[in-house]
Amino acid sequence: MNGTRSTAAAEAESFSLSPREVTAALERARVPEHSVPFMAAVSGGEPFACGDFLFYAREDWLIAVGYPLGEEDAEKDFEEALAEALRRTHARDCWAIAPRLPSRLADRRVESDRYYVLSLAARIPPRLERAAERAEARLAVEETVTFDAAHRRLWAEFLSRVALPPRVRELYARTPGLLGRTPGLALLSARDAEGRIAACLLIDRAPRRFTSYLLGAHSRAPYTPYATDLLFREMIRAARREGKDHLHLGLGVNDGIRRFKEKWGAAPGPDYEMASWREGEGWRAEVNDLARVLARLPREPVSRHEFLASLPRERRYAMLWEVEREGRRSFLGGTAHFFGFRFERSFRRLFEEVETVLFEGPLDPKSLEAVARIGRTPPAGGPRLATLLAEEEIARLERVVCGPRGRWARFFGFEHPDPPDVRGLLTGTRPWYAFFSLWAAFVARRGWKESVDLEAWRIAREMGKTVIALETLEEQIETLEGIPLARIVNFLRGCRRWGRMMRRYERFYLQGEPERLFGTSIEFPTRTELVIHRRDARFLERMRPYLLQGGGAVFVGSAHLIGLRGMLAEAGFRVRRRR
Repeated sequence: MNGTRSTAAAEAESFSLSPREVTAALERARVPEHSVPFMAAVSGGEPFACGDFLFYAREDWLIAVGYPLGEEDAEKDFEEALAEALRRTHARDCWAIAPRLPSRLADRRVESDRYYVLSLAARIPPRLERAAERAEARLAVEETVTFDAAHRRLWAEFLSRVALPPRVRELYARTPGLLGRTPGLALLSARDAEGRIAACLLIDRAPRRFTSYLLGAHSRAPYTPYATDLLFREMIRAARREGKDHLHLGLGVNDGIRRFKEKWGAAPGPDYEMASWREGEGWRAEVNDLARVLARLPREPVSRHEFLASLPRERRYAMLWEVEREGRRSFLGGTAHFFGFRFERSFRRLFEEVETVLFEGPLDPKSLEAVARIGRTPPAGGPRLATLLAEEEIARLERVVCGPRGRWARFFGFEHPDPPDVRGLLTGTRPWYAFFSLWAAFVARRGWKESVDLEAWRIAREMGKTVIALETLEEQIETLEGIPLARIVNFLRGCRRWGRMMRRYERFYLQGEPERLFGTSIEFPTRTELVIHRRDARFLERMRPYLLQGGGAVFVGSAHLIGLRGMLAEAGFRVRRRR
């Protein structure tokens, strides 16, 4: 960070697409991933082209779209274009989609499916027209680029009851931040007479020849029959008016989604394969261990400037909002349990303006030790992560968490002096405790040895402020026990991508952009309805009296900021960024 751009980002920007080239790509687009505005916004990457293929890159990662612009089938050409993109960006964490993956990526395939395409020349089936007409009698259809309180309630309800892949859930989470700043994106919503949204579709009409259906949600509280059918009919009609050839309805995903698309007449389109890999790993890994160790050796004695730069750095605290009602002002801040920077000066200035500081839960040493003690004493017969991970996955987790080990690492002094007992944690502790312990050990080895909430708590106590916990210890333990086991397992399996997650999180946390903190290929286990949305309501209820009084500062996990700011606005508070 520190003002320096990575090699990948710098080189990618040097040959990013011009506005004219973006327009040309949209003219020739064949698949939803050819929609440059959407893909650049949702990934945060810089778009560029190698030959007839699009790529998106930033920092040290690369997304490769192996569908050529136009109609050609060019598997060999894609392999050459991918090699060129890797050479230009020096990317390490890589993803590729293609109708057929190059042979070198065959064993890195993580997903296969087919796109579904609906020709707009076909007539809408009469039974679906009748269903849409019945819904139309009770609902009004609107198209917007804003995400309001009714959308937020629908999203929370839908995601609480539907199991979705992590990357799909992430797209739902990021929808509010994408609308209004991404050309072509819009929401089709069906509202009832009371203003509630019965169903909603996110569409992308930027490609010239087609409109993409990206995602949708429907409500069961209350349920309006055929609301989604009404929106599909309106999407078809709008695309016809715009002169489009077809609708891209995305992947089959599962039998239920596939049947819904097929009932509208959608037919299987191009094949889809996805690969995920870390460039540079393979048969040379053991030799490269020595090379990586040698590369980390200082080339000359450490100067005073370099030594000071290695100490924990301090930054301005940007993850902060003012909350005001009837002239009484308080503050809402987002925290991180683990981080690599301090914010002491910012906190001391902030706490001079308040009398009360609220945190998610108790942070005194006795309470923290109680949490650790419970985590280290799992109930008899309770789940153990060691039984859910394959031996190769556990070995990979050990390598990622503990870092360089072995003769060369010991010789050069890079072996972790006190590595965590990975297998012991997986075998002998509660799953949530093992997950937090392994993540904490990994980020600490990479320099994240600070804690934003603990630093704020310590300073507030030092300055004599009234410190209040929004939850009890028992409520926090209940929340931890409710983290889905499958999400923890998936997160541990994706440990090779933790470094990228850290870099992204650090960058956007320092910029104060909570909506962009979590756009990763693996999902942090605590981002669930129980941990986030239900606690949002609890936090709002308990912080409300202090906010009405004014002179308070509330600190919650940064993921809670996404929902709480909207809920506070609905409750009559003015919420604005603290500058």
